[in-house]
Amino acid sequence: MKYWGYFRSSSSYRCRIAFGLKGVSPEFVPVHLKSGAQKSAEFAAINPQKLLPALETDAGETLIQSLAILEWLDETIPEPALLPADPVLRAQVRGFAQVIACEIHPLQNLRVLAYLRGTLNLSEEAVTAWLARWLTDGLEACEGLLSQRPATRFAYGDAPGLADICLVPQVFSAERFGIDISNLKRVNAVYAECQKLPAFAAAHPRKQPDWEE
Repeated sequence: MKYWGYFRSSSSYRCRIAFGLKGVSPEFVPVHLKSGAQKSAEFAAINPQKLLPALETDAGETLIQSLAILEWLDETIPEPALLPADPVLRAQVRGFAQVIACEIHPLQNLRVLAYLRGTLNLSEEAVTAWLARWLTDGLEACEGLLSQRPATRFAYGDAPGLADICLVPQVFSAERFGIDISNLKRVNAVYAECQKLPAFAAAHPRKQPDWEE
């Protein structure tokens, strides 16, 4: 397998965690988002959306969008499972993951922030307010969803899964953007438990070969 990613990309971070949990090590191809490498003709030929991540399977097929890649991994490498067997709980985990991947993360995306700063000419103060609004709202929703359930070691049980894979990079993003989420007790408890696992620790942006300050 070959995987295109970037150390700071939340969606790439999700895939790295899953690779670790599944015990696979795809060939890594860095794509430097801040320099615009994703807009190159070479990368556009891989993913016409010009977004990360992208994964080439052993059969030479290209997959895009992190949730699709994660579910493909779970279907082709069943153990350890990222989704529960129970249909209702499975849907709840997918819903939690989509709160992050579909509702929060797109609003902090590099191209969105570049549009706010460039085309709309917003000040850094206004951009910070934008980030604080949407990241706080989204993670508070995650806290609410977790609070509806009995406390478990991880988001939806005693083993990590899709919900945790999405939550950890989003908490990292909140920290990176200076968003105070110290009041989100369940979110922070799950995050702390995840950091104890090698797959999560090894996937951290600072541990990546393309890391830079």
